[in-house]
Amino acid sequence: MMKLVYPACFYQDPETGNYTVEVPDLPGCVSGGPTLADAILMAEDAASGWVLDELEEGNPVPPASVMGTVTPDAGGFVSLLTLDMDAYAEKYGSKSVRKNLTIPAWLNTFAEKHHINFSQVLTDALTTIYQQRN
Repeated sequence: MMKLVYPACFYQDPETGNYTVEVPDLPGCVSGGPTLADAILMAEDAASGWVLDELEEGNPVPPASVMGTVTPDAGGFVSLLTLDMDAYAEKYGSKSVRKNLTIPAWLNTFAEKHHINFSQVLTDALTTIYQQRN
């Protein structure tokens, strides 16, 4: 499973009570909500989308700062966001690429006879390898 943790800066508007959340390690990733719980959920969603876009473009996952090194502006506080990238990608990931591959004829016959989805097998295998190496 790919779970990521990023520190985020939270700011509450004194007039409305709404929260704004900034993720310093993900440039431009800003979200918020009317309550702290909503702000956390919205920030996790925004950060997950930010990271998924990077992954779909073939870019590496940005490293997270150590929480103690992140300093919010006046009036803010720092907390951690947890991103479940597998669940997010399963729900929202949509970019696919077409690949041409070559396999032995006997293996092709076996797979077709058993109605095996080649794309799903390759996706599952590559996901497993990716998770083992990251």
